[in-house]
Amino acid sequence: MSQSIVIIGAGPAGLTAAYELLKKGQVSVTILEATGEIGGISRTKNYKGNRMDIGGHRFFSKSDKAMDFWKEIMPLEDRERGISPDQADLLFLIRHRLSRILFLRKFFDYPVTLNGSTIRGLGFSRLMKIGVSYLKICFRPVKDIDSLEKFFISRFGVELYETFFKDYTEKVWGVPCSQISPDWGAQRVKGLSVSKALLHSLKKPFLKKSTVNGKKVETSLIESFMYPKYGPGQLWEEVARRVVAMGGEIRFGQRVDQVSVENGRIVSVAAVDENGVRSAVEGDYFLSTMPVRDLIGAMGPAAPEKVKEVAEGLVYRDFMTVGLLLDSLKLKDPKAENGRVMDDWIYVQERDVKIGRLQLFNNWSPYMVKDPDTIFMGLEYFCDEGDEMWNTPDQEFIDFAIGELEKLGIVERSHVKDAVLIRVPKAYPAYFGTYGQFGEIRKFTDSLENLFLLGRNGQHRYNNMDHSMLTAMAAAEAILSGNVRDKSPVWEINTEEEYHEEKQGA
Repeated sequence: MSQSIVIIGAGPAGLTAAYELLKKGQVSVTILEATGEIGGISRTKNYKGNRMDIGGHRFFSKSDKAMDFWKEIMPLEDRERGISPDQADLLFLIRHRLSRILFLRKFFDYPVTLNGSTIRGLGFSRLMKIGVSYLKICFRPVKDIDSLEKFFISRFGVELYETFFKDYTEKVWGVPCSQISPDWGAQRVKGLSVSKALLHSLKKPFLKKSTVNGKKVETSLIESFMYPKYGPGQLWEEVARRVVAMGGEIRFGQRVDQVSVENGRIVSVAAVDENGVRSAVEGDYFLSTMPVRDLIGAMGPAAPEKVKEVAEGLVYRDFMTVGLLLDSLKLKDPKAENGRVMDDWIYVQERDVKIGRLQLFNNWSPYMVKDPDTIFMGLEYFCDEGDEMWNTPDQEFIDFAIGELEKLGIVERSHVKDAVLIRVPKAYPAYFGTYGQFGEIRKFTDSLENLFLLGRNGQHRYNNMDHSMLTAMAAAEAILSGNVRDKSPVWEINTEEEYHEEKQGA
């Protein structure tokens, strides 16, 4: 008899698990997706033919499993073999990576490299302070690293931390770095250091631009990556299509709000649709990518009081992104012959604005924009669901965002043709609140033999897309092999160097 698998969430983790289970085993799969969209935060928003990448997603991984999965779903462009964007829609483009920091109204390379433009931009005095500060921590290492602030200082020195890391990081999280667990830094930038960045800058001229594999290269330093022709959502929509073709079922608009536990196992979950109609789904195994706080809350009295207390104290950071369609940019790149800004994204380190990051969707893929003579830009703001920023009416917030870009000298309001605002709840699981006690939750959920927690929100861990996929693959392998008692292979993803990827910024 085939086993029935219930998966909560149709993001990268949920869809990868469904695909792997259906491809390799005799199982039935039902995916319950709370929204009406595929891909979670890795989806692509289509606005009047212009596409937005929610969050920005490079397709690059140190894991062969993740890379092979992507290439199985979507071929890689190869003009020598006649596989080109003009001849195929379902296709990975090879893109050259360029991301920089906007600071003091100037561009700085990311990662920061010791070159002529950096020296001129920072000035001799500031540069000397950075150098002396870094040497200090080399000879007198930071001890008792109990916060993200101390982690950054131990890696980069006080001056470099305050110049390029502190303000952006605090924009993202909304709290001082001194209040954030060092785990976030250890997970996201454990392989990056000043010495590695300097070494990479020396080797950079000799790197091949088309390289998309490289396990020994810190991911913040990669030069090229794969990218779907029409954005990340295109790939996950294709995975969803294949899941359904193999017999899987995806139910949209199904928000799970009740989890029934009996004798140490989950027996069913109940979901409610937008009309308030409730339905129960039974299964042999349950794979959850929903926020842990909501999952534990849905268990009611089945969850121990201590576990519920920790779950209720977990914090999430949300964000809003404004899509601006423009005739042209006022901002010019002094390094480019034609002045065109070619960055995929720009980190905004300026302290007098709230915007955290800019994306230029044309540069991710020219096919993201309906009219090639226009520019489609994403403006990312970090906030808390329900706060003043989140509750600002759409048009009022769009006007505010345009004003910030005017202040930075990036756009002129008269060149804005259209705009849209997207709100993304629970985008980032936070490393403060009760995060330090998360072990209580893991101990309890691991005791439920037929439950696996996957992905970013499922594990309350700031996983990249490939890490989320790898947690799903590990869970699928455990179910198909019958080795479901030991959940450690799922939790070990993104804690070992082999699977590690650097965050695309501070």
